[in-house]
Amino acid sequence: MASYRGSVKDFVNCNAKQDAELLHKAMKGIGTYEDTILMLLASRSNNQRQEIKVEYKKAHGKDLVSALKSELGGLFETLVVALMTPPISYDASQLHKALKGVGTDDDVLIEILASRTCAQIKDIVKVYKKECGGKLEKDITGDTSGNFQKLLIMLLQRSNDEGVDDNRIEKDAMELIAAGKGKVGTDEEKFINILGNRSHEHLRLVFDAYKKVSGNDIEDSIEGATTGNLENLMLAVVKCAKSVPAYFAESLYRSMRRAGTDDQTLMRIMVSRGETDMLDIRACFKKMYGASLYTTIQEDTTGDYGKALLYLCGGND
Repeated sequence: MASYRGSVKDFVNCNAKQDAELLHKAMKGIGTYEDTILMLLASRSNNQRQEIKVEYKKAHGKDLVSALKSELGGLFETLVVALMTPPISYDASQLHKALKGVGTDDDVLIEILASRTCAQIKDIVKVYKKECGGKLEKDITGDTSGNFQKLLIMLLQRSNDEGVDDNRIEKDAMELIAAGKGKVGTDEEKFINILGNRSHEHLRLVFDAYKKVSGNDIEDSIEGATTGNLENLMLAVVKCAKSVPAYFAESLYRSMRRAGTDDQTLMRIMVSRGETDMLDIRACFKKMYGASLYTTIQEDTTGDYGKALLYLCGGND
């Protein structure tokens, strides 16, 4: 059994009934005690938050999320609602929002489809149908086009994360080298077929072979050969094949180190990786940027929202 790499764990001796009452008291009366809400929800696992939701409804006859929404506002409210959503439902709702809002938010599609496991994607497809009332594949097809669409659909249908085909490693590497070389326009199809149909394990070996023969990193070739959302998607697939935590460390860094914080991305990653690999993301962040994720969040956010994100981060490195 691999050791647990999340920063958010099950709270020992959690009493959902008691927690529901604490939240009720924090919201009742004059003023809301944001600190109680923040500390309580950030220190419970998602499963425990779902239990609290059930107990709250039993005791007070109303939905806890609606009650929280009526008391809170701004980014803190958005974050709390995200924390109260089961992980697969959260991914499905983020994809739905990305596809059904004004214009398509390609970055969300790229992040979720490139980084989730095949099993998670299967679950997302099911939950999307049930909770968002549509077919994810159909919505993606309706909202995107060209090779970008093609690779997204391949990722949606990819059936395995594991497994290496030794006979294909060399062949795949040579095909990628040939596809990126000296033609007018790159043979994007070749890139897409290999990136969209191989396991992460297999791709890592292909990228090593690619570098050995061509002397280049695969990322450099992609950056030189294609542009826009297709380039971003291909790079995300490559980075996630190499290291999902490093991919998220870079995304977090980019969400904060620019004029104005990209709060939606920051929040989405902190919520969705808290019970997955936040400890690894923190380690990668420190190694890549020489600063701790905790301090970076501290410098970039404020108020209850910032405090809650620090809780999810789980500590300073």
